[in-house]
Amino acid sequence: MATDIVKGRQTVLITGCTPGGIGHALAKEFHSRGLHVIATARRPEVLEDLANEGMSTFELDVTKADSIAACKKQVTELTGGRLDILVNNAGMGYVTAATDIDMDEVRTVFETNVFSVMAMVQAFVPLLIPTRGLIINISSLSSVAPYVFASVYSSTKGAINSYSRALRQELRPFGIRVLVSLTGTVRSQTGNKQTHRTLPPDSLYQQVKDVFERRLTWSQKNGTVDTPCFAKQLVSEALRGEGWLGGWLGGSRNWFWAGGLATQVWLAKFFGEWLLDEITYRRFGMDKLAAIVKA
Repeated sequence: MATDIVKGRQTVLITGCTPGGIGHALAKEFHSRGLHVIATARRPEVLEDLANEGMSTFELDVTKADSIAACKKQVTELTGGRLDILVNNAGMGYVTAATDIDMDEVRTVFETNVFSVMAMVQAFVPLLIPTRGLIINISSLSSVAPYVFASVYSSTKGAINSYSRALRQELRPFGIRVLVSLTGTVRSQTGNKQTHRTLPPDSLYQQVKDVFERRLTWSQKNGTVDTPCFAKQLVSEALRGEGWLGGWLGGSRNWFWAGGLATQVWLAKFFGEWLLDEITYRRFGMDKLAAIVKA
C-alpha cells in the first residue's frame, strides 16, 4: 500500500519545487533529514531528479481549485490522511513602479502569492490536525522594508504576514503552528525572472532608467545567500518542533529571519520606520531621481 512508503516518517508537502528555487532546495534538505517529501510543481516533469532520489512528486497548480483538490486526494491516499508540514513556497515576483503597474498582472500576482496560500491551507488543515502539524509560509523582507519598484510584490507578502498572524491564533487550539519566513536575498528562480521588464515610454522613472534596470536583479547581487544554505537554516528551524510550555521554550519560532540582509533589516526595525526608509531610499537610487527633479 502507498502508506507503507511513509510509515513511521514525518511527511512534508512543498509547493513550487522547480529546480533552482527555494522549494527545490527545501525538498532536498527535508529529504536529507529523513522526512518523506512530497514535492509539487505545475509541470511535474521538472521534478524528475527529486523523484529519482525517492521523493513523491505531484502535479499542482496552486491557483486552480481542481488541481489543489486532486493533489489533496493523492496526498491523503499516500499518507493515510496525515501531513506533518505544509510549505507554501510557490510564488512569483513583480518588479514595476507603482505608477506603471498593469492591473491584470497585479491580480495574477495576488492570485499566486496570496489567494493560493489561503486555498492550500484550507484544503490541507484536516491532514495537519492529526499530527499537530506546522504550516510554513514564505514571506519576504520586502513585507517590512520599502523595496522600491516592488510595491505589488511587497504588498502580497505583507498580506501573508497579516494572514498568518490571525491564522496562527485560529489554529492554535488544534495544535497547528504557523511559521512565517521573512526571507532575505536568496539565490532563486523568482529573483532572476524579472529581467524582461522595461519602463513604459511615459514612465516617471525614465530619467533613472539605469536605477530601474539594476533593481531588476538586485536581490541576486546584494548579500545573496545560496539556496541550499537558506534551506538548511529553515529546515533546522522547522524541525525544532512544538517545544515546551506551549511553545514558549525551545520550539520553532513564529517569525524566522534568514537570508541576505535579514539581520540588518531586523536590527534597523528597532530604530523606527524612518531608518529603513532612509536606507532604502538611497540604496535604491531614489536620491538620484530627487536631484534630477529638483534641478
